[in-house]
Amino acid sequence: MTEFEKLFNEYREFIFKYLLKMTHDLSLSEELTQETFFRAYMNYASLRDKEKVSVWLCQIAKNTYFAWYNEQKKKASLDVLETVSISENIEDVFVQKELSQKALRCLHELEEPYKEVFMLSVFGGFSLKEISSIFGKSESWARVTFYRAKQKLLEVMR
Repeated sequence: MTEFEKLFNEYREFIFKYLLKMTHDLSLSEELTQETFFRAYMNYASLRDKEKVSVWLCQIAKNTYFAWYNEQKKKASLDVLETVSISENIEDVFVQKELSQKALRCLHELEEPYKEVFMLSVFGGFSLKEISSIFGKSESWARVTFYRAKQKLLEVMR
């Protein structure tokens, strides 16, 4: 059994559950898990610290999920105009969309680990205990990091 096969057998369930928390969809999580390990296999030589393989795989899984999500968002962006009811103000819909895009841009400007902790908590639905486990840190570290991430995001948004 190769080193990568061992890695796959050890972490596939963990990555699947990680993606399931983000997607809330079994079949999509399975598909994204396969894609994650394909990308990991293709980039296995770039793994510098074998001790942090779980963080590396979570990063790949998160990027895989957001690539899928952005693809879906592009497909759905034209559908937004079709689904806006006549009673809704189209201007309000676009203002809300602009605000959401600004928040995402500001989020991507945050430095690590603030960005990662915030995304895992808000988009991934992970508890602070689970986040602390992923990073190998204490739960209080995760709590403080999440709080600081919110503060930095609000500061940048202003």
